[in-house]
Amino acid sequence: MSAPELIRIVSRSSPMALAQVERVRAELAALYPGVRTEVVPVTTSGDRWMGDLARLGGKGAFTKEVDAALLAGEADLAVHCVKDIPADRPLPAGTTFAAFLERDDIRDALIHPGGLTLDELPAGTRIGTSSVRRVAQLAASHPHLTCVPMRGNANRRLEKLYAGEADALLLAVSGLERIGREDVITEALPVETMCPPIGAGILALQCREDDTATIDAVSGLGDRDAYREATAERMLLHVLQGHCNSPIAGYARSGRNDSDLSLRACVFTPDGKTVLNAHEWAGPLDPATLGTSVAVALLRQGARELIDGIAH
Repeated sequence: MSAPELIRIVSRSSPMALAQVERVRAELAALYPGVRTEVVPVTTSGDRWMGDLARLGGKGAFTKEVDAALLAGEADLAVHCVKDIPADRPLPAGTTFAAFLERDDIRDALIHPGGLTLDELPAGTRIGTSSVRRVAQLAASHPHLTCVPMRGNANRRLEKLYAGEADALLLAVSGLERIGREDVITEALPVETMCPPIGAGILALQCREDDTATIDAVSGLGDRDAYREATAERMLLHVLQGHCNSPIAGYARSGRNDSDLSLRACVFTPDGKTVLNAHEWAGPLDPATLGTSVAVALLRQGARELIDGIAH
């Protein structure tokens, strides 16, 4: 297969986003040694805004400018964290996912300068996080801890932690690994303790629908398990019509056979007092149908009322 001579990759300009692009460049170079890549950095409204994301229109704040560069033909490929791509509305017209890369760690990491684990933290410990998903789960499992809002990229949040703005931090294990800061992780929390966000640890490659040369080239980087898991998880979120203030969590796991795909998901009230749970195996179902089925199970338990009852 002949790949394009040059692939221009648009990316947010944060250290995390650029590290993700470097992974894609390395994998492309291994597959097509002759292909050149260049980075087209953009700063998104989500990167500039330090307030409540919902007031900016939610997660799309991190993808809008990237999408615009792709559609304008200023770039050929966008690299996104699947967890940052809204699932309650379709991808921008004219664009498509060309590949989902092999999944990284989906767990949340606790960072505590004194080396304490989550269960060892004393009452009143201030946990830095702006994630409604984390806040709700901590309220349910560790109500004696206090969450304080904290935004900014991972390095910026670590600076705020060490400056005393919080006593501990919750960040994604995969994100810390991508920027080479896994040394700060005190404890990687099991998914039973902290259910991850939809799409955790998966990078998606997005192209223009009509750019078949780039699509064909980068599809070779795709991972089948990541594709199946992302498809099930995003369909769950789509059916639930969750927004960026919805405490929804969940993850799919692939087994050896297609029928071994499973999906577990939870919907919480922000105070953690109500937790809805559903878990199903795909069996004969395709990934999207599995996502729909688990979403319907949650809707039967009252998920619609929980989600609609939260301002956004």
